[in-house]
Amino acid sequence: MTANSRYRSRAPRSDDGEEKDYVGFATLPNQVHRKSVKKGFDFTLMVAGESGLGKSTLVNSLFLTDLHKDRKLLNAEERISQTVEIMKHTVDIEEKGVKLKLTIVDTPGFGDAVNNTECWRAVTDYIDQQFEHYFRDESGLNRKNIQDNRVHCCLYFIPPFGHGLRPVDIEFMKALQDKVNVVPLIAKADCLTPSEIKKLKERLREEIDKYGIKIYQFPDCDSDEDEEFKRQDKELKESTPFAVIGSNTVVEARGQRVRGRLYPWGIVEVENPAHCDFVKLRTILIRTHMHDLKDITSDCHYENYRAQCIQTMTREVCSPCLKVFHVGTRKDKEVPEQSHTAKCNSAWNIRYFDESGPD
Repeated sequence: MTANSRYRSRAPRSDDGEEKDYVGFATLPNQVHRKSVKKGFDFTLMVAGESGLGKSTLVNSLFLTDLHKDRKLLNAEERISQTVEIMKHTVDIEEKGVKLKLTIVDTPGFGDAVNNTECWRAVTDYIDQQFEHYFRDESGLNRKNIQDNRVHCCLYFIPPFGHGLRPVDIEFMKALQDKVNVVPLIAKADCLTPSEIKKLKERLREEIDKYGIKIYQFPDCDSDEDEEFKRQDKELKESTPFAVIGSNTVVEARGQRVRGRLYPWGIVEVENPAHCDFVKLRTILIRTHMHDLKDITSDCHYENYRAQCIQTMTREVCSPCLKVFHVGTRKDKEVPEQSHTAKCNSAWNIRYFDESGPD
C-alpha cells in the first residue's frame, strides 16, 4: 500500500460511502476575491500629448464617464502662454458590484509652446512626488490605510499628421520609460487610411527600437493557456502602437445605435475593430493587463526609486569622506583612519546618541 493510498483510506467518508478528499484550501481564491471586491481597486492613468488630440474624449469613451464637465477650453492666444501643469480627476466607478477608484492625470499645456525644452519636467516631477509620498507612508508607523497615488500607466498620444516620432516625443518617452509604463497611441486614427496607419505603425516601431525607447511590454503567455488567449495576446502585441478614435456621440449604423463619428462619407465606429484599435486598448487597460501594469509599477519602477532613496540616505550617513570626532570633555581629536564599516557605525552613533557610542 502506497503512502497516497494510505492517506486516502483515512479520509472521511460521506453518508453514501464515497471518500471526501476535499480539504478546503481550494476556496482560497474565493476568499481573496471576496476580500478584494470588498476593499475595491484603484488605478491611476496619465494621459500626455499636445492639445487637440482627443485625450479627454478617449478617456471618457474608455470608462463611459465624463471627467471634464467643467473644463474651460483655451483659445490659441492663451495656449501660447500656457505652461505645463498637472490636473488630477478622481471618479468612483462601480460595475457588477466591483468598485474602482479611477484617477486620471492630465497634462494640459504639454507640447503647445514654441520652445518645448524640458517640457516633460513637470510630468517626471509629479511621478517622483507620488513615489516619495508612498515611500514616506510605507516607512511610517501607521501603514494600514496607505493611499496609492502612483501612476500605473501613461498613454502618450502621437499626432497622426507626421512621418514618425518628433524630437519631443522621443525625449518625453525616454524621460518616463524608467518611471512609468508608457503606452504610445496614434491619436485621431480616422485621419488616416488603413494603409497609412499600417505604414505609420511600422515606422514608429522601427524608431522606438532605433532610439532604445522602453515602452510597456506585454508579458509572455504561460504554456498552459488556451489557444484563444494566445491568439488574442499575439494580436495585441502586433497592433502596437494602437491607432485609436474616441467619441461620446451615439449614432445609428446598420440599424444599431453605436458610439462613433458621423462624416459626409460615412460613419466611423469607435468599437469596431476594423476601424480602429480602441477595443484592443480597452482590453489591455481594463480586462486583461490592468493588474500587470500595477505589478510592474510596484515591483519594478517603485522598487528602483526606493532603492535609490535608500542608497542616497546611506551615502549621506556613511560617506567615506565623513570626518568623525570624539565627543567628550577632552579636546576634540580626529579619529584615525578606519574601515568604511567603522565610519558608518561612528556616524550613526554621533547622529543618534550625540556621542562616540551608546551608553
